[in-house]
Amino acid sequence: MFISTAQKFLKHLRTIRNASEHTVRNYAIDLNAFKIYIETHHLPPKASQEVTPKIHHNMVDKYSTAYDALIPLSMIDRKTIRGFLATLTQNGINKKTIVRRLSSIRAFFKYAFSHKFISINPTEELDTPKIEKKLPTSLSYDQVLKIFAAPDLSTFLGFRDRVIMELFYSSGLRVSELASLNRRDFDPQNLLVRLKGKGKKERVIPITKNAAQWIQKYLEHPERHTCTDGHREQVDSQAIFLNKLGTRLTTRSIDRTFDNYIKNSGLAGKITPHTIRHTIATHWLENGMDLKTIQVLLGHTSLSTTTIYTQVSPKLKKKVYHQSHPRAKAP
Repeated sequence: MFISTAQKFLKHLRTIRNASEHTVRNYAIDLNAFKIYIETHHLPPKASQEVTPKIHHNMVDKYSTAYDALIPLSMIDRKTIRGFLATLTQNGINKKTIVRRLSSIRAFFKYAFSHKFISINPTEELDTPKIEKKLPTSLSYDQVLKIFAAPDLSTFLGFRDRVIMELFYSSGLRVSELASLNRRDFDPQNLLVRLKGKGKKERVIPITKNAAQWIQKYLEHPERHTCTDGHREQVDSQAIFLNKLGTRLTTRSIDRTFDNYIKNSGLAGKITPHTIRHTIATHWLENGMDLKTIQVLLGHTSLSTTTIYTQVSPKLKKKVYHQSHPRAKAP
């Protein structure tokens, strides 16, 4: 029953909880990892050699009941889940991933219990590994400009990548949100983009005039309307950002693109697209934007997530100190 219940759970996330495809895909990845562990460690040798179908985020109710019977939900207890977590630790999986996988398993068994597929929830009283919270790193504006200078603007793809960077720094969107943008979401007259973020919550984000002009030039670029083999009909007419084949850029593609430009910029240290998002928030804060507005723009559910940026900026710390400390004020 594990496979069929997992598929029903993913369908529930999509249709009832209104979760994004990105979220549903991550749940599927985590549940597949757990399924593989069960097959490897808890099935009889003969049964473990059977190839059970992969739990797929887009495939609902397409499974074999014969395979499904190999992993009944009743065989999964707290000890099984603890063994899975221990194996992840032994294999060098980082704590953040382990916590996410446990969170996915918890959500799955909570669903299974509430829908009476099981009589006991094996995830109850399971401790969650503690993650040491690290302060996000932030770049200076000059470092951001170095990354901006990396794309070759004489090529169409280099021009596209610069447009992505301009919009990214202007808006603070997540990379997944950049990838999901459609032409109808872009409002150049009012300098806005409209999108559905985490949990499909709608946000309206202001952008700079400069970013809007870059996007407009990109949308009007003649090379955007044909893919590499020149077949116009293959070009995605909805998506803003396209790959060289004329289809929507994926989150992974944008991540890889940023990684390449960051390496080519010569900047030291571990810098990711998320580092740049942290940088945007820090720069907003340093220039006087209030935390509540930053929370709304970044799509944070909790203000506490946004408050961490007050601890990142030495410039802001110094400013607040001199404004607040009675002995730091000028006589």
